[in-house]
Amino acid sequence: MQLKQLDLLFVHPNASKEVYQSLSNDYSAIEPPIWVGLLAQHARNVKGRSVAILDCEAERIGPEESARQISEHNPRLTVIVVYGQQPSASTQNMAGVNALCNILRESYGEVKTLLVGLHPSAVARQTLTDENVDFVCQGEGLETIHGLLEIGNMEDLPSLVTVPGLWYRDGDSIQYTRPAQIVPQESLAEVMPGMAWDLLPMDKYRTSNWHAMTNGGEREPFASLYTSLGCPFQCSFCCINAPFGNNNVENWDYGRNKFRFWTPEFIISEFDKIHSMGIRNVKIADEMFVLNKSHFLEVCRLISERKYDFNIWAYARIDTVMEEYLEPLKKAGVNWLALGIESGNSVVRKDVVKGKFTEVNIVDLVNKIQATGINVIGNYIFGLPEDNMQTMRDTLDLAIDLNCEFANFYSAMAYPGSQLYLDALKYKWELPDNYVGYSQHAYETKPLPTKHISAGEVLGFRDAAFDEYYESEKYLSLVKQKFGQNIHDDIVKMSKHVLKRKLLGD
Repeated sequence: MQLKQLDLLFVHPNASKEVYQSLSNDYSAIEPPIWVGLLAQHARNVKGRSVAILDCEAERIGPEESARQISEHNPRLTVIVVYGQQPSASTQNMAGVNALCNILRESYGEVKTLLVGLHPSAVARQTLTDENVDFVCQGEGLETIHGLLEIGNMEDLPSLVTVPGLWYRDGDSIQYTRPAQIVPQESLAEVMPGMAWDLLPMDKYRTSNWHAMTNGGEREPFASLYTSLGCPFQCSFCCINAPFGNNNVENWDYGRNKFRFWTPEFIISEFDKIHSMGIRNVKIADEMFVLNKSHFLEVCRLISERKYDFNIWAYARIDTVMEEYLEPLKKAGVNWLALGIESGNSVVRKDVVKGKFTEVNIVDLVNKIQATGINVIGNYIFGLPEDNMQTMRDTLDLAIDLNCEFANFYSAMAYPGSQLYLDALKYKWELPDNYVGYSQHAYETKPLPTKHISAGEVLGFRDAAFDEYYESEKYLSLVKQKFGQNIHDDIVKMSKHVLKRKLLGD
């Protein structure tokens, strides 16, 4: 029996098995889909729509069951939101979108579908060409979603022209309307009043294993949220600004590098809700939380004032962290800072880190952060355009020297929405064969070659670097000393997972 027709069903697809291989069972995080929560709250509380959320990843359901549940909800419009645990995850999650949309079209053809998210915004025409969907949104999604609902008949082509940010089919041709307005800074809290926490299965989310090191190994419950949107920088490997008008192949430049943030007074109300749910593990998912000091320091002050016992992690760039910030961050419960170190070679790093950049003493900075009691996740990229085997070795040597409490080793990818992707198209660099090829952990992972070495050499070095770091006695001794034997043993167990790689002949 079908339910009374719903206005909107927001869907977070599931591609975890393909994206993470065996790591999806126990090690990869299952994160609340923030953009789903923001869009749902806007639709319900601002527009008065009837709304539901289906988080296929959290529910651990595949495309067949996901499609069946979508049909049972009987929505006027199904909005499939394509984001991920970090900006780069949007394209890899298109693997789940593809499987789901094919089944919806074959078995439930009456379901109207709209794709929203980073990847669809970056390559909107290509997405509509490739996928069995009715519509693709270029932009944040708010105006496009409600424009479709307002017209009533989504088959009426003249009416579709009135919907901003919409890509649609007119027979054999693909049409685009016009850019949707970006939500302005001064209206952010009014137009996007937080997350629809009550519509999300909050009992099913878990944080990363390393984040829980400072919470006695307890990974659940877990919440994540934004305090700001976008990023003012223009790093060539990053695709964060694609929904806000930056770096997509349609040459849409409306609102380039639009960086906005909710007021600290509003953000603390979201932290109040998280605390009321009994959640300690919190991820501040802003691409750059430690940036605008009048913003993040006030957020920290308000959290500290309430004496909440959060276990928080947040992102920063190595040139945005100042020593005077560390004590307020720690006092608020920021136990982890994820630092974009990127490369151990300054020439390689400056080639890709665009915008204002100040060279810093990385070793000194990490030592100061750790001295405050804040742990560091060092984020490193192998295979940037100027990399060769020696510069990648420089990066690994730096990682080993720093001996951060955790490290992420990435291969450089030309993610749609990034400048590297535009460069790859221009210079005809070889790109992954499918969506999953953009995952860092998948069997079909295919990074970029550099100017000096092949994609296979980059991936092989990355995987060997992971083993060298996590199997080193220096690192394991640090973990045992700081976090105990159980955490040490969990890291050892994690490091035994071998990722099979097609590119390396596995």
